[in-house]
Formats: sequence, structure tokens, C-alpha cells
Amino acid sequence: MTILACDIGATRIKFGLVRDGRVLDRDSIPSRSERGLAERLPDLAAALRGLSTRLGVAIADCEGISVSIATLVDVASGRLLAEYGRFRDMPSLDLRAWARSEFGLPLALENDARMAAIGEWRHGAGRGSDDLVMITFGTGLGTGVVIEGRVLRGRHAQAGCLGGHLTVRYGGRPCGCGNVGCAEAEASTATLRSVAEQAPGFDRSSLRHAAKLEYDLVFREAAAGDPCAVAIRDQSLLVWSSLAVNLIHAYDPDVLILGGGIMASAETILPAIRDFVARHAHTPWGKVRVTASQLGDDAALVAGEWLLREQALDVNP
Repeated sequence: MTILACDIGATRIKFGLVRDGRVLDRDSIPSRSERGLAERLPDLAAALRGLSTRLGVAIADCEGISVSIATLVDVASGRLLAEYGRFRDMPSLDLRAWARSEFGLPLALENDARMAAIGEWRHGAGRGSDDLVMITFGTGLGTGVVIEGRVLRGRHAQAGCLGGHLTVRYGGRPCGCGNVGCAEAEASTATLRSVAEQAPGFDRSSLRHAAKLEYDLVFREAAAGDPCAVAIRDQSLLVWSSLAVNLIHAYDPDVLILGGGIMASAETILPAIRDFVARHAHTPWGKVRVTASQLGDDAALVAGEWLLREQALDVNP
């Protein structure tokens, strides 16, 4: 099976040609998510054609297109249900109609974090388990859940993918979702600058000079002994570890997978969360395996084949 796969993020739109669980080649274009998604679709179409031409694969020989995107998705209707301050025209778009008119192909849609979990379940760190949870540490904190071999979605399309909006600090920071003390509000790239500016010693920290504050810098400066960076690192690890235990208690997985860009610092994050889970998760049946993603950015892309088959959009088995 050969498909075109797209992962639409806040900063980059990543896309690739996928065949039998493997990304043959990939590329990306800027998202420009402060604008509408509709104006990026012609550029995405041109980029997909360019990738196919480069690989010598005709669009007509592809069996479908998959799209993962950071919003709630009604997989039955193919509608994007909300926008969260980016691509504000998402709820008005019919991407399935776009794929049919542009390429003559069926299109399957899903939430991006859920797609990453599917990819790891079928082809990566979750292979061999039908009960898993994945946390994707990106701009925000996304989650995806598989229970007894079924992808968890819920009646309103938000089951399992809003783990970043579980409360980890009562009376904590306001979150864009309307809640207070969400894990994403307390420790994510989206809120890192605000968190850092309110941290003790920020005015004396090397972090204050960063034009764009990212977690890789926080972890580097913490390792170098910057007190403010150490405090942010340790608090973030506590937030993420508490979220991990909440997800384990809620969904009863065998495997917890950690992915996303922040996992570039896996040598610090992975042992911290493993230790916290071992000490605090109530799992009398045994121990949850806590592991890093194997597929990285490819996870949401390789999930597209499974999604197209699941949604049975004129795709051959």
C-alpha cells in the first residue's frame, strides 16, 4: 500500500510518501498557522506532487491521503471540530473534498497525537502491546490511547487526546482550554517563556537572553548549573511525571511511550519519569514499561495506512 501522509503542525507541515509502514521520503513546508489553512493547501498540493515526482511514484498509484492535525477530529464526517488559536478556518474546511478534487484520492483525518500513538502501536515502540498510552511533548502536550486493541476516541472525539489538559496543579496557571492547572499550562513549550519569566532568578539567568526559549536550552543550562534552569527543569519533570501517573491510572496501559521534540533530552526525561512511575503508579498487576518513541516525527506519517484502512475510504485491503 502506498499513500501520501501529512502531519500539520503549528510550525511545520510535514509530509511523506509511505509504503508498507515505511516512509520512503519526507519533506516539510512552513505552516504559517497564524493564517488560515485554506491558503496553504495549494502549496501543500504542489509539495506533494513534487515529492511524488522526485520518487517516481504517480499520484494515481497512491491509494489515499492521511492527515494528522492538532485539533479534535470527527473521523466519521472528516470534519475538524475546533481551532486553538491557529488555522482559525479549520472548522469551515472540507479536506476530504479538497483531496478528491485535487488528487482524486480518499482522505482520512485524525488528531495528531492520536496518530502518533497509532504509528508507535503498529510500527514502533508499542508493537506487541494492545494497551498503551503515548505522550507527545511538542508545542503542547498531546496524548493518544489504545485500549484492548482499539483506538480510544469517545462520542465527542476527545477521549484520550486531551491528557495535556488533565489538572496537575490545583489553583495553578490558567490554560487556553479554560481549565486551571493543566499539565500543558504548567510545563510545555507553549508556556515555557511565561513560566520562566515568573521563576525565581530569571533576571540573573542565561535563559533571559534567549530570543526563543526552548526546552533544549533549559536542559543544557540546567546541566551547566544555572539555578533558574534547574528549577524549571525539575518542576517540568514533576509535572510530566504526575501526568504520566494520571494517564496510567485512567487508562491501564502496559506501555507508556514518550515522544515529541522535547525528548531530545531523553537521557534526563526518561529515567526521571520511569522512577516516578515506579514509585507512585498503582499497578498491583505489575510494572508499566516506560519507553521512548522509536519513530520520532515519522510516527504520525506511518499511521496513515492503518487509518485509511480503518476508515474504509475506498481503499483496498
